[in-house]
Amino acid sequence: MFLHNFKYEILHSLRVKDLIFWLILFPIVLGAFFKIAFSGIYEKTEKFSTVPIAVVESTEDKIFHSVMDSIEQSDDPLFKVTYTDEEKAMDMLKKQKVLGIIRIDGKEKSLSVSGEGIEQTIIKSFLEQYAVQEQIITDTVMTDPQNVETVVSALNSEVSSTENIPLTEGDPDPYVSYFYNLIAMVALFGSVTGLHIAMENQANLHPLGARKNCSPTPKFVSLTASLLGSFVVQAVCVIVSVSYIAFVLKIDFGSRLPLVYVSGILGGILGVSMGFMVGSFGSMKEGAKSAICMSVSMLCCFFSGLMVGNMKALVAEKAPWFNEINPAALISDTFYCLEIYSGYDRYIEKNITMAIISVIFIIIGFLLTRRKKYASL
Repeated sequence: MFLHNFKYEILHSLRVKDLIFWLILFPIVLGAFFKIAFSGIYEKTEKFSTVPIAVVESTEDKIFHSVMDSIEQSDDPLFKVTYTDEEKAMDMLKKQKVLGIIRIDGKEKSLSVSGEGIEQTIIKSFLEQYAVQEQIITDTVMTDPQNVETVVSALNSEVSSTENIPLTEGDPDPYVSYFYNLIAMVALFGSVTGLHIAMENQANLHPLGARKNCSPTPKFVSLTASLLGSFVVQAVCVIVSVSYIAFVLKIDFGSRLPLVYVSGILGGILGVSMGFMVGSFGSMKEGAKSAICMSVSMLCCFFSGLMVGNMKALVAEKAPWFNEINPAALISDTFYCLEIYSGYDRYIEKNITMAIISVIFIIIGFLLTRRKKYASL
């Protein structure tokens, strides 16, 4: 009987139109819109890239040439240099093909930039540093030529009194958090299937509930089989969503993608459990309870950053405890931990919290559903 109910719940869930739309079609459409909206923003606005500059020489400066060639040949070059005349350089500056023009006239060097920004500041700082070091070398040649090599070596070495220790193991695109929260939304929308389980086991709320309560199958067995069936269906929906985002939309989840699936599935179980608990409360109609589940799910996703990217940070500043119990924040945080941290402590902590909340929801749902008796069916 258990296997029969388990199989029936899977087949029944796949026929629910709400499940097909909210758990499969809606995430695909929303994920595509996210990809279109956020594609390339990080690379264009926040991630550092090589700065294109033009160099106009009235007189050739071999030392400057050598320095710029050395910079361009590095693994992650600071500048991409174009040597040209004044007219072409100005044309390139106007068309934003270069962000600055360095003019060399003997020992004098001047700079023209296209505007104000971090790239223009980098060019200006580089030119100022070069001028200082050039003057130091020139003065050494004039006053103490035998120490020129020592001075050059000292200028080329990086002297620092601090040690650079990275706080994280990754450098993620901040817009990836929208896709993290999209998966969290899919997981929480599993509350729709959990809601159906609770409603269909209450004779006063659903015709199928009357039949189930007349069945000789113990209610505990029936509910357990139904929940496990819904967990399987929800796991499949989460796997489809993660696979679509990772392999179709080409969103990078890092090198530990299998664990993304694990956390997504656990989040889906949390969503089903939440719907099961909500469906067990009171005698409201299915439509009202469904609206409550969807509203709570969307509210949790909102505070996790699905609509406003920095919302979770704002919540962490004002009410940090809320992120520790917000199901959507917990789910998205597991993906964040996999991307940022090399260890698994925080990742495991978030998963354990999700598991505990799921168990609490299931226990409440069982207690509320099994206590109900009916005078007549």
